[in-house]
Amino acid sequence: MSDLLRAPAEIKYAEELDWLESIDDNPKPFSWRLSPKMVRLFILGSERADGLDREVSQKWFGDRSFVERSIVTLASDRGLLLIGDPGTGKSWLAELLSAAICRNSTLVVQGTAGTTEDHIKYSWNVSMVIAKGQSRESMIASPIMTAMEAGVIGRFEELTRSTSDVQDALISILSEKYISVPELQSDGDGDNIVFAKPGFSIIATANSRDRGVNDLSSALKRRFNFVRIPVVTNKKSEAEIVRFRTEELLRRHEIELEVPPTLLDVLLQSFADLRASAAAAGSDDEKLESALSTAEQIGVLEDAVLHSNFFGESTLTAGNLAASLVGSLARREPEDLAILNKYLHGVVEPRGKEEGGSWPEFLEGGREAIAKLS
Repeated sequence: MSDLLRAPAEIKYAEELDWLESIDDNPKPFSWRLSPKMVRLFILGSERADGLDREVSQKWFGDRSFVERSIVTLASDRGLLLIGDPGTGKSWLAELLSAAICRNSTLVVQGTAGTTEDHIKYSWNVSMVIAKGQSRESMIASPIMTAMEAGVIGRFEELTRSTSDVQDALISILSEKYISVPELQSDGDGDNIVFAKPGFSIIATANSRDRGVNDLSSALKRRFNFVRIPVVTNKKSEAEIVRFRTEELLRRHEIELEVPPTLLDVLLQSFADLRASAAAAGSDDEKLESALSTAEQIGVLEDAVLHSNFFGESTLTAGNLAASLVGSLARREPEDLAILNKYLHGVVEPRGKEEGGSWPEFLEGGREAIAKLS
């Protein structure tokens, strides 16, 4: 794994998946590598009551029922649509589900305005077509078609960002479970049709903030089970997520740097304050452009950790954390800078005077960062 910038979940946790598969004697749907119970255990981690010989780490932090409903959906013949705000862990959950069920999470289509039917069906190797004509050998299968042929999970990221034509093409795949290739002549044995094997399903994700961009049709909605992933508001759960991701970063970069719990509390409280301010704002100009998601919170901490390691004294400080927060969240000038400045003077400054601790240094670091950007 050391020569991969980012290993997919099935490679990153290969040893753990092998072990779970070796002890799994529960019934498995289709060609699943793990049973539904083991898939849930792999994602949510083990508990003492499970009676396992080793601990299985928790990899996704959220309500147990969301994971269970997702697994049950994939065990049926319906697609799974994970929908929620940015940074709620939709893509990570989709990757973990694919890794546990079929040991392949890389069959992914990224939905954009430029995504075409070819991206979810097939295209052609032009040089081979010119030389030998159209054939199965000259056809380039999409990730979705590859998943159909192998009987595994295909993933579609940001479904609502793709056009209605692409969404309509997905309806037939989810309904009929095959793709017709009219360019190929059939001898009557179905060699111009690619059929899905048992175990094939699609996990799609959608950003709830994209509503109105390319809304899903009623026909496509009927072919998905929806699992709505809410924003993490529980401070303890959010702290676990941020700590888990930061520890991964430190291991990957082989950095020996401690994140003091007091600074993690400062970061969590800052985001909670800014979210409350955004909720009370009367217009978009009074809100940060940032979604203030858990993912962005992780990004702020990672930026501060790396800066402290490479350009600081290998010690994370409140000043570095504040500078990272301002640098990451100030995307519009002057609107976002004004909002952050108001937060520092209206909330952080009085809190620093009352509570002390890391808040005065956090205030000073934030002020300096804003001054440099102004």
